Amino acid sequence: MTEQERTRRWQLTLGDEDQSGLSESDIRLNAALTALYGVSASKGRGGLGASSPKVARWLGDIREFFPTSVVQIIQKDAFERLNLKSLMLEPEFLATLEADVHLVADLMSLRGAIPEKTRETARMVVRKVVQKLLARLEHRTIQTLRGALNRSQRTRRPRHSDIDWGRTIRTNLRHYQADHNTIVPEVLVGYARRTRSQANVDHVILCVDQSGSMATSVVYSSIFAAVMASVPGISTQLICFDTVVVDLTEQLADPVEVLFGVQLGGGTDINAALAYCEQKIEHPAKTHLILVTDLYEGGDAKSMLSRIASLKRLGVNLIVLLALSDEGHPGFHSHHAEMIAAMECPVFGCTPDQFPDLMAAALTRQDLTQWAAGQDISLVRGEAKSSN
Repeated sequence: MTEQERTRRWQLTLGDEDQSGLSESDIRLNAALTALYGVSASKGRGGLGASSPKVARWLGDIREFFPTSVVQIIQKDAFERLNLKSLMLEPEFLATLEADVHLVADLMSLRGAIPEKTRETARMVVRKVVQKLLARLEHRTIQTLRGALNRSQRTRRPRHSDIDWGRTIRTNLRHYQADHNTIVPEVLVGYARRTRSQANVDHVILCVDQSGSMATSVVYSSIFAAVMASVPGISTQLICFDTVVVDLTEQLADPVEVLFGVQLGGGTDINAALAYCEQKIEHPAKTHLILVTDLYEGGDAKSMLSRIASLKRLGVNLIVLLALSDEGHPGFHSHHAEMIAAMECPVFGCTPDQFPDLMAAALTRQDLTQWAAGQDISLVRGEAKSSN
């Protein structure tokens, strides 16, 4: 690295007011970063002001200088550090933003304040993010869950699309034809299809905390619930809660409608949400209850723990996800987490990319302790039961 390049990088890093030697592009880059992160000796702390056009121009500069992943981080920092969320109520400004899961969470939190003129723009932004997430997650989720559902039931007369080629080849190795360098299978081994009309349908309930701290988890949970609802052999429900329980199952055909049905913020009553879910359970042994929450209970914590223990005794496969987010490192109520883990209930954080495999392991009743170890996920350790 040349001395000139080293000096340039230090000037950009420190936000140096002496901009001699910097190109016009570097000066704009320096100004863009100083506006958010910098401190100027003569002007005090950097800032973007309250002008929508000014902020929009700043965002344009940021998009020019950085890749999308970095733009999303800087944009998120701007909203948090400079309190720019009020500008999101203006459609012209909202249309300039880099759409990502955090922006959707912000729009969900502002849902009640969004004026009529901005709603269609907000819906377009949410739909754009939903389409990106579906493109990333839908195919793998469906394939993984179908495999898990069919794995336990095999047939010797499978349809072509249901043939388990690995097991078919192993079963027919003795029929290898050396002259033709191929195997002529006498027996086809495959997966038996299961339909919703059968009694052994798996019932998945995603019970999601919609308090403000769980914002991105709500977005991802809604996407996965919509995807799972399309998989034959699984009956899926999406229940969101703060101090009020909202059943969004009927909207699962359209994830955008689901997200606009969520209201982030408010308190948390996990016990009330579990009580609602309990009423929806008809076959406990075929029910997988995924509770997505940081376990900060604003209601009756003792009743919450007692209800979880009761659901476990009934045979419900209950899993607590402390977060379903790209970060995967949640903050949570450690005492409640340890108490629940002591009931032999898995408690951990999970990324969206790990979730399909998690659900496959849950549907096949695998040991989630071993599964988590294979995914390099740390489970919460249980503590001795207490009467407190």
